[in-house]
Amino acid sequence: MELGMVGLGRMGSNMAQRLVKGGHRVVAYDRDLDTVRACIAYGAEGAFSLDQMARMVASPRVVWVMVPADAPTEETITALVPLLSRGDTIVDGGNSYYKDSIHRSEMLSKHGLHFLDVGTSGGIWGLQEGYSLMIGGQREVFLRLEPLFQTLAPSPNRGYGYVGPSGAGHFAKMVHNGIEYGLMEAYAEGFEILAAKREFGLDLRQVAGIWRHGSVIRSWLLDLTEAALAQDPGLEGLQAYVEDSGEGRWTVNEAVELGIPAPAITAALQQRFRSRQKEPFGARLLAALRNQFGGHQVRRAKK
Repeated sequence: MELGMVGLGRMGSNMAQRLVKGGHRVVAYDRDLDTVRACIAYGAEGAFSLDQMARMVASPRVVWVMVPADAPTEETITALVPLLSRGDTIVDGGNSYYKDSIHRSEMLSKHGLHFLDVGTSGGIWGLQEGYSLMIGGQREVFLRLEPLFQTLAPSPNRGYGYVGPSGAGHFAKMVHNGIEYGLMEAYAEGFEILAAKREFGLDLRQVAGIWRHGSVIRSWLLDLTEAALAQDPGLEGLQAYVEDSGEGRWTVNEAVELGIPAPAITAALQQRFRSRQKEPFGARLLAALRNQFGGHQVRRAKK
């Protein structure tokens, strides 16, 4: 099978490479021409414009888009429309908001184009381990493109699946990332408690290694925890500053809309916000209130 790929950051480039190794013809395009040349080096064919990429892929075309959510995805898909023909398919494998994916599917159908929203998990390890793929859209389009998903997945019979109509793939990935926030926060809190018990002198890497085998909390995230602690046991090389890419916020907002309690995911998201504040106003107000009602001692800010 052949396809065009647009947007070849590290994850997109790895996906293209896995497809090439799986015997598919990939025409790769990215605004960064050095990235295109890198893809050519491992067997993809390079295109140096969207128009050239569309002309190099035979109809019915498949174009896989891997660019950041929101405006970059919208602009890319809009630019592709006049370059494609009726019956062609656009696949969005990025972390788009599921409601945007529903809208894009409706818009593209008016032009006679198909659309699949593919929630993709696997990060930088997907090249070796395969990707977890949650696919939304028309089932018949999914079935036609299934060989691509089988190549990208950990194996041809697991790790991917059709989950529902347009928007369902990105919705499943959104909740997946919300769960990820909660799991990461639980590990972070637990290891901080371990580190604080200084009289035991615990080797945190050793504990992580023990838990990785047979424990009910073993997971790939725990594997990565041990790897991180092996590289930097005290994590002195890192700042306690944690970004969020949006999916956690969307998950919490959806929980509110649905009236579904999600305290762990919500708290994990809020903790990421807190990590970015050096001297949070709320904590200073707490200190001021204790001083006001009880005369409790406060620590004065240095001028």
